[in-house]
Amino acid sequence: MRFMVMHKVDAVMEAGEPPPPHLIQEIGELVQSSIKSGAFKDGAGLHPSSKRVRLRFAAGERTATRGPFTGDNELLASFAMVKAKSMDHAIEIATRIAGALGDVEIEIGPVVEPWDLGVMARPEHAPLKFLLLRKASPAFEAGAPDPAGLAPLMAELARDGVLLSTATLAPSAKGARHRKTAGKREWTDGPFTESKELVAGFSILELPSLADAKAWSERFAAIIGDNEIDIREVAGR
Repeated sequence: MRFMVMHKVDAVMEAGEPPPPHLIQEIGELVQSSIKSGAFKDGAGLHPSSKRVRLRFAAGERTATRGPFTGDNELLASFAMVKAKSMDHAIEIATRIAGALGDVEIEIGPVVEPWDLGVMARPEHAPLKFLLLRKASPAFEAGAPDPAGLAPLMAELARDGVLLSTATLAPSAKGARHRKTAGKREWTDGPFTESKELVAGFSILELPSLADAKAWSERFAAIIGDNEIDIREVAGR
Protein backbone atom coordinates (compact mmCIF):
# COMPACT_ATOMS: atom_id res chain seq x y z
CA MET A 1 0.00 0.00 0.00
CA ARG A 2 1.10 3.54 -0.63
CA PHE A 3 0.44 6.46 1.66
CA MET A 4 0.97 10.21 1.43
CA VAL A 5 2.19 11.66 4.73
CA MET A 6 1.70 15.44 4.86
CA HIS A 7 3.10 17.71 7.52
CA LYS A 8 1.53 21.11 8.07
CA VAL A 9 3.10 24.55 8.37
CA ASP A 10 4.02 26.34 11.57
CA ALA A 11 4.90 29.97 12.29
CA VAL A 12 8.63 29.41 11.70
CA MET A 13 8.01 27.88 8.28
CA GLU A 14 5.60 30.64 7.30
CA ALA A 15 8.17 33.26 8.31
CA GLY A 16 10.55 31.74 5.77
CA GLU A 17 13.21 30.96 8.33
CA PRO A 18 15.56 28.13 7.32
CA PRO A 19 15.30 24.95 9.38
CA PRO A 20 18.11 24.42 11.88
CA PRO A 21 20.97 22.13 10.74
CA HIS A 22 20.04 19.37 13.20
CA LEU A 23 16.53 19.20 11.75
CA ILE A 24 17.85 18.86 8.19
CA GLN A 25 20.27 16.17 9.34
CA GLU A 26 17.70 14.14 11.30
CA ILE A 27 15.08 14.25 8.55
CA GLY A 28 17.78 13.34 6.02
CA GLU A 29 18.76 10.33 8.08
CA LEU A 30 15.14 9.17 8.36
CA VAL A 31 14.56 9.58 4.63
CA GLN A 32 17.81 7.83 3.68
CA SER A 33 17.07 4.86 5.92
CA SER A 34 13.54 4.71 4.49
CA ILE A 35 14.91 4.77 0.94
CA LYS A 36 17.23 1.88 1.77
CA SER A 37 14.34 -0.13 3.21
CA GLY A 38 12.24 0.57 0.12
CA ALA A 39 9.59 2.51 2.05
CA PHE A 40 10.29 6.05 0.83
CA LYS A 41 9.23 6.66 -2.79
CA ASP A 42 8.89 10.42 -3.22
CA GLY A 43 8.68 13.63 -1.26
CA ALA A 44 9.12 17.39 -1.24
CA GLY A 45 8.81 20.47 0.92
CA LEU A 46 7.15 23.74 -0.03
CA HIS A 47 8.16 27.36 0.42
CA PRO A 48 5.96 29.56 2.64
CA SER A 49 2.47 30.40 1.43
CA SER A 50 3.64 33.94 0.63
CA LYS A 51 5.27 32.41 -2.46
CA ARG A 52 2.23 30.36 -3.48
CA VAL A 53 -0.75 31.00 -5.74
CA ARG A 54 -4.26 29.64 -5.29
CA LEU A 55 -6.44 29.12 -8.36
CA ARG A 56 -10.18 28.67 -8.20
CA PHE A 57 -12.14 27.58 -11.27
CA ALA A 58 -15.92 27.96 -11.43
CA ALA A 59 -18.24 28.00 -14.44
CA GLY A 60 -15.30 28.42 -16.80
CA GLU A 61 -13.83 31.38 -14.92
CA ARG A 62 -10.46 31.40 -13.17
CA THR A 63 -9.65 33.43 -10.07
CA ALA A 64 -6.01 33.67 -8.96
CA THR A 65 -5.04 34.72 -5.43
CA ARG A 66 -1.44 35.15 -4.34
CA GLY A 67 -0.33 34.29 -0.82
CA PRO A 68 0.22 34.49 2.03
CA PHE A 69 -2.75 32.35 3.01
CA THR A 70 -4.50 31.32 6.15
CA GLY A 71 -6.02 27.86 6.24
CA ASP A 72 -9.14 27.42 4.14
CA ASN A 73 -9.99 24.17 2.33
CA GLU A 74 -6.72 22.27 2.70
CA LEU A 75 -8.14 18.74 2.36
CA LEU A 76 -6.37 17.26 -0.66
CA ALA A 77 -7.65 15.10 -3.52
CA SER A 78 -4.39 14.77 -5.46
CA PHE A 79 -1.02 16.33 -6.14
CA ALA A 80 1.22 16.77 -9.16
CA MET A 81 4.84 17.86 -9.18
CA VAL A 82 5.69 19.70 -12.38
CA LYS A 83 8.70 21.30 -14.02
CA ALA A 84 8.02 24.85 -15.18
CA LYS A 85 9.88 27.93 -16.37
CA SER A 86 8.19 30.23 -13.87
CA MET A 87 5.18 30.57 -11.60
CA ASP A 88 3.20 31.94 -14.55
CA HIS A 89 4.11 28.82 -16.53
CA ALA A 90 3.02 26.64 -13.59
CA ILE A 91 -0.29 28.52 -13.57
CA GLU A 92 -0.73 27.67 -17.26
CA ILE A 93 -0.12 23.98 -16.52
CA ALA A 94 -2.57 24.01 -13.61
CA THR A 95 -5.14 25.70 -15.85
CA ARG A 96 -4.83 22.91 -18.41
CA ILE A 97 -5.38 20.34 -15.66
CA ALA A 98 -8.39 22.28 -14.37
CA GLY A 99 -9.80 22.19 -17.90
CA ALA A 100 -10.07 18.41 -17.56
CA LEU A 101 -11.39 18.54 -13.99
CA GLY A 102 -14.01 21.30 -14.16
CA ASP A 103 -14.80 23.38 -11.08
CA VAL A 104 -11.78 22.86 -8.83
CA GLU A 105 -9.30 24.62 -6.55
CA ILE A 106 -5.57 24.14 -7.12
CA GLU A 107 -2.82 25.61 -4.98
CA ILE A 108 0.61 26.05 -6.57
CA GLY A 109 3.75 26.15 -4.45
CA PRO A 110 7.44 26.23 -5.38
CA VAL A 111 9.36 23.21 -4.13
CA VAL A 112 12.20 23.64 -1.65
CA GLU A 113 15.44 22.43 -3.24
CA PRO A 114 18.69 21.37 -1.52
CA TRP A 115 20.33 24.66 -2.51
CA ASP A 116 17.54 26.57 -0.80
CA LEU A 117 18.66 24.89 2.43
CA GLY A 118 22.35 25.54 1.82
CA VAL A 119 23.05 21.82 1.44
CA MET A 120 24.60 22.23 -2.02
CA ALA A 121 25.20 24.82 -4.70
CA ARG A 122 22.48 25.26 -7.28
CA PRO A 123 23.40 23.44 -10.51
CA GLU A 124 23.52 25.55 -13.64
CA HIS A 125 20.21 25.53 -15.53
CA ALA A 126 18.45 23.70 -12.70
CA PRO A 127 14.71 23.57 -13.51
CA LEU A 128 12.06 25.09 -11.31
CA LYS A 129 9.70 22.61 -9.69
CA PHE A 130 6.22 23.33 -8.40
CA LEU A 131 3.71 21.29 -6.47
CA LEU A 132 0.10 21.50 -7.63
CA LEU A 133 -2.23 20.68 -4.74
CA ARG A 134 -5.75 19.87 -5.87
CA LYS A 135 -8.30 20.37 -3.11
CA ALA A 136 -10.98 17.82 -2.33
CA SER A 137 -14.65 18.42 -3.06
CA PRO A 138 -17.70 16.74 -1.52
CA ALA A 139 -18.05 14.68 -4.72
CA PHE A 140 -14.45 13.49 -4.44
CA GLU A 141 -14.91 12.59 -0.78
CA ALA A 142 -18.01 10.60 -1.76
CA GLY A 143 -15.88 8.50 -4.12
CA ALA A 144 -16.69 10.10 -7.48
CA PRO A 145 -14.17 9.07 -10.19
CA ASP A 146 -11.96 11.59 -11.96
CA PRO A 147 -13.21 12.82 -15.36
CA ALA A 148 -12.17 10.63 -18.29
CA GLY A 149 -10.12 13.40 -19.87
CA LEU A 150 -7.72 13.75 -16.94
CA ALA A 151 -5.63 10.59 -17.44
CA PRO A 152 -4.75 11.30 -21.12
CA LEU A 153 -3.73 14.86 -20.24
CA MET A 154 -1.50 13.73 -17.38
CA ALA A 155 0.08 11.11 -19.67
CA GLU A 156 0.78 13.84 -22.23
CA LEU A 157 2.39 16.09 -19.60
CA ALA A 158 4.54 13.17 -18.45
CA ARG A 159 5.67 12.42 -22.03
CA ASP A 160 6.59 16.08 -22.49
CA GLY A 161 8.75 16.02 -19.35
CA VAL A 162 6.48 18.49 -17.55
CA LEU A 163 4.90 16.11 -15.06
CA LEU A 164 7.51 14.66 -12.68
CA SER A 165 5.25 12.76 -10.29
CA THR A 166 1.60 12.56 -9.34
CA ALA A 167 -0.82 10.67 -7.13
CA THR A 168 -4.54 10.69 -6.52
CA LEU A 169 -5.58 10.06 -2.94
CA ALA A 170 -8.34 7.88 -1.60
CA PRO A 171 -11.12 9.74 0.28
CA SER A 172 -10.16 10.86 3.76
CA ALA A 173 -12.26 8.05 5.27
CA LYS A 174 -9.15 5.90 4.75
CA GLY A 175 -6.82 8.44 6.35
CA ALA A 176 -5.66 9.52 9.79
CA ARG A 177 -4.58 12.77 11.49
CA HIS A 178 -1.86 13.19 14.12
CA ARG A 179 -2.05 16.39 16.16
CA LYS A 180 -1.11 17.67 19.57
CA THR A 181 -4.10 17.99 21.90
CA ALA A 182 -3.94 18.92 25.57
CA GLY A 183 -0.17 18.57 25.59
CA LYS A 184 0.07 15.18 23.91
CA ARG A 185 -0.11 13.82 20.39
CA GLU A 186 -3.17 11.78 19.43
CA TRP A 187 -4.42 10.02 16.30
CA THR A 188 -7.84 10.66 14.81
CA ASP A 189 -9.07 8.40 12.03
CA GLY A 190 -10.95 9.83 9.04
CA PRO A 191 -13.16 10.84 7.43
CA PHE A 192 -12.46 14.55 7.83
CA THR A 193 -14.87 17.27 6.89
CA GLU A 194 -12.06 19.80 6.54
CA SER A 195 -8.40 20.57 7.01
CA LYS A 196 -7.50 24.12 8.02
CA GLU A 197 -3.72 23.72 8.27
CA LEU A 198 -1.60 24.53 5.20
CA VAL A 199 0.52 21.74 3.77
CA ALA A 200 4.25 22.27 4.27
CA GLY A 201 5.49 19.10 2.57
CA PHE A 202 4.84 15.45 1.91
CA SER A 203 6.35 11.98 1.73
CA ILE A 204 5.07 9.06 -0.35
CA LEU A 205 5.62 5.77 1.46
CA GLU A 206 5.10 2.15 0.45
CA LEU A 207 4.25 0.21 3.59
CA PRO A 208 2.11 -2.83 4.47
CA SER A 209 -0.57 -1.00 6.43
CA LEU A 210 -1.91 2.24 7.86
CA ALA A 211 -0.47 1.19 11.22
CA ASP A 212 3.01 1.12 9.66
CA ALA A 213 2.43 4.55 8.12
CA LYS A 214 1.40 5.84 11.55
CA ALA A 215 4.60 4.44 13.10
CA TRP A 216 6.73 6.17 10.44
CA SER A 217 4.83 9.42 10.95
CA GLU A 218 5.44 9.28 14.70
CA ARG A 219 9.18 9.05 14.04
CA PHE A 220 8.88 12.04 11.71
CA ALA A 221 6.79 13.97 14.25
CA ALA A 222 9.43 13.37 16.94
CA ILE A 223 11.87 15.28 14.70
CA ILE A 224 9.76 18.20 13.48
CA GLY A 225 7.83 18.95 16.69
CA ASP A 226 4.18 19.91 17.13
CA ASN A 227 3.15 20.17 13.47
CA GLU A 228 -0.10 18.47 12.48
CA ILE A 229 0.37 15.45 10.21
CA ASP A 230 -2.16 13.84 7.87
CA ILE A 231 -1.86 10.36 6.38
CA ARG A 232 -3.85 9.60 3.25
CA GLU A 233 -3.96 6.36 1.32
CA VAL A 234 -2.93 6.66 -2.34
CA ALA A 235 -5.78 5.45 -4.55
CA GLY A 236 -5.31 2.30 -6.57
CA ARG A 237 -2.69 0.82 -4.22
